[in-house]
Amino acid sequence: MSQAETWTIGRLLAWTTDYLKEHGSGSPRLDAEVLLAHARRCKRIDLYTAFDQPADDATRAAFRELVSRRAKAEPVAYLVGRREFFSLSFRVTRDVLIPRPETETLVVRLIDLAKGLATADPYPRIADVGTGSGIIAISAAVHLPSWEVFGFDSSAEALKVASQNAVDHGVITRAYFLHSDLLVTTPPIPPDRKFRIIASNPPYVSESELARLPPDVRDFEPRQALVSGPRGTEVIERLVSQAAQRLVPGGWLLIEVSPMIEAAARELLAKHGEYELGPTIKDHAGQPRVLQAKRC
Repeated sequence: MSQAETWTIGRLLAWTTDYLKEHGSGSPRLDAEVLLAHARRCKRIDLYTAFDQPADDATRAAFRELVSRRAKAEPVAYLVGRREFFSLSFRVTRDVLIPRPETETLVVRLIDLAKGLATADPYPRIADVGTGSGIIAISAAVHLPSWEVFGFDSSAEALKVASQNAVDHGVITRAYFLHSDLLVTTPPIPPDRKFRIIASNPPYVSESELARLPPDVRDFEPRQALVSGPRGTEVIERLVSQAAQRLVPGGWLLIEVSPMIEAAARELLAKHGEYELGPTIKDHAGQPRVLQAKRC
């Protein structure tokens, strides 16, 4: 575009969409809109009534920096510091995984289960193991106002993000975030502290798969939240054993998995002997995504 032409909002979006497409973005128009709205400090929908308006110098400078970083594969969620999940807006940093639509499959099942459970507990409890930004725990707390939720994570920085999100969504009085190795905390939580539901989106990428992940995942998201080990099921195997000690009889374990390890993960649950294994729940794309097992 020549210097004589005015950089309007519409022209910026059109040029940036083409530019990001050339640099490998799978959603170039959406990326351009989200980044421009962030640079302009407005809602994305506001861009549609401003197509013919010129962008001021400050907006163009901020937008240029964001687009440059996105062209190098940096995820949009990290660039703007937020991501929508389950119709809620969550803070995200490079200390946590970026929320994905597949995980909503787990949240839907969790909420449906909780609403159908008859419990005499005055404050029934849900555990979210590997809580990250807290999306599972907080979504549950928002939709289940009579339940307490506990988020466990080995990353102190992730727990800070989760706590901030709990404050943002007004559930901090029922959401507790604990530093742990899966369900093992220091100091340990009392043995009688049991849960009606334990949910987890654990690391389930195998070491050999890591190199094949898209660069915006492989090079930017926290490795410890992605990679489980050589097989991809190592963390799940530990979680299955620990959860059996923390679930009440009749309580449920929900685990998000990838389609590649679903059969192996189901076998781990079946062999454990303390669970009644239910059918795997498929995600919106028809892929096996959520294991569910009832504590005997």
